Amino acid sequence: MWRNRDFRRLWVGQTASQLGEHASLVVLPLFAVLTLDAGAGEMGVLRAAEQAPFVLISLFAGAWVDGWPARTVMVLTDAGRTAVLGAVAVAGLLGWLGLPVLLGAAFAVGALSVFFDVAYQASLVRLVERDQLVRGNSALEGSRSAAQTGGPALGGALVSSLSAPIAAAFSALFFSVSFLSIRRIRRREVIAARSGHPHGMWRRIREGMRFVVGDRSLRTVCLASAAFQFSLAAMMTGYLLFLPRELHLSATAIGLTLASTGPGALLGSVLAARLPGRFGYGAVLVSAAALGDGAFLLVPALAGSSAGTVLVLLAVNFVFGAGGQLVTVTVMAVRQAVTPDEMQGRAAATITFVGMGLAPLGSLLGGFLAQEWGLRTSLLATAAGMLLSPVLMAASPLARLGRALPAPCSEDVQSGRL
Repeated sequence: MWRNRDFRRLWVGQTASQLGEHASLVVLPLFAVLTLDAGAGEMGVLRAAEQAPFVLISLFAGAWVDGWPARTVMVLTDAGRTAVLGAVAVAGLLGWLGLPVLLGAAFAVGALSVFFDVAYQASLVRLVERDQLVRGNSALEGSRSAAQTGGPALGGALVSSLSAPIAAAFSALFFSVSFLSIRRIRRREVIAARSGHPHGMWRRIREGMRFVVGDRSLRTVCLASAAFQFSLAAMMTGYLLFLPRELHLSATAIGLTLASTGPGALLGSVLAARLPGRFGYGAVLVSAAALGDGAFLLVPALAGSSAGTVLVLLAVNFVFGAGGQLVTVTVMAVRQAVTPDEMQGRAAATITFVGMGLAPLGSLLGGFLAQEWGLRTSLLATAAGMLLSPVLMAASPLARLGRALPAPCSEDVQSGRL
């Protein structure tokens, strides 16, 4: 796989892109606070602007990606994000940047990132052999995990040591590196005929949704993702209140415990390249999800801010990161294996849309339960809710997958006929 020059170019570009994306998630809010003196309400609106594209345009991104070469989509989105963040940096240095423009920039970067993330997942299937999907996903998702940990830290360090406009310029630089690497991919892609007509776009979106619903494995992945994201959002709302108010942890201790998810995710990416081929995809999926999600059931039993409490929290977040990443990489390989090339973008986008679309509702439920039931009880209930995801997988064909990736779906399912 690593002998494949096009894969190496994709990996370098995706790594740089993920660093730029996760650094910008810190740089733009700090820009608002330090340069524009934004308040709490304005910060909430800015965060919503960054997250809204996942709900609003994921399905359109999937339909678009399936009608264009993934390389083209990634190159264009990299160029767009470079231009947007470059303009933010220049406007900030000149004192021309206001909050409305920053909100527009945050939404634009988020929207372009949705297109890039869908495209790189579809691109892998077109660059490597089918038996290399797990290793390819392991490498790409390992980079993404590292970026999720290092990107925010890098963004914060750049703002602290230099300035918010210069930090935005550095984020733009990462996207330009991704642009230069991915545009060197040479392998030609075979894509389905595309239609720019609105009716054609909606038809392609419906085909993608019918395809996911029509395949039992993908339908389970979609339901399990929705259950997990909903419960995780509810749990995290109480968890972030539980740590300082019930356990009386300092900000430093809280940051340390949350950061331990990153190394765990890196371990999960490494294990994903080995365990499914040894124990079977189904066994790895169910056991990793149960172990990673179930780790949070230990948290409500903790009390005080002792070193022992912090060590347990470090272990919980580490196991959660490892299990979660192992599930993510394995599920992605299964999804890519059973999905025809012309449906890759839409299948990925449909699952992302359903999963992430319920997260805001989960956050609202978590806040309500914390207020009505108390932090400890609500945290126990929402942590238990996360176990619905492995239960759904255990009761589906996913649990019976062996050590080889499944074959693509039947012609009826591929064509959207149920």
